[in-house]
Amino acid sequence: MNLNRVTLVGRAGRDPETKNLTSGVKVVNFTLAVNRRGSRDEPPDWFDVEVWDKTADIAASYVRKGSLIGITGVLKFDRWNDRNSGEERQKPVIRVEQLDLLGSRRDNEASMDGNF
Repeated sequence: MNLNRVTLVGRAGRDPETKNLTSGVKVVNFTLAVNRRGSRDEPPDWFDVEVWDKTADIAASYVRKGSLIGITGVLKFDRWNDRNSGEERQKPVIRVEQLDLLGSRRDNEASMDGNF
């Protein structure tokens, strides 16, 4: 049996960046800051997140820097060759399958105003 499942709850680290591909598909990227349970003194863990298709429309419309969200998805690795050295690089990315907006309306309005 194979299993690749990631579930995280945290706050958006930046406003989503939207890309419309030539195929007509939309992809949204942002970062997610997740605090470790029971540890207020440690910095949060940061994750790169990508959201596709209809869920990307929701993320683009409602997620803002500071928004509290929950995600479920899969871990994948983006790979590319460095332009300068030619070396292969990679970074882990969470590809979101389910997005839950968890903050209250007041929290979301505050994050959209930049007061979060």
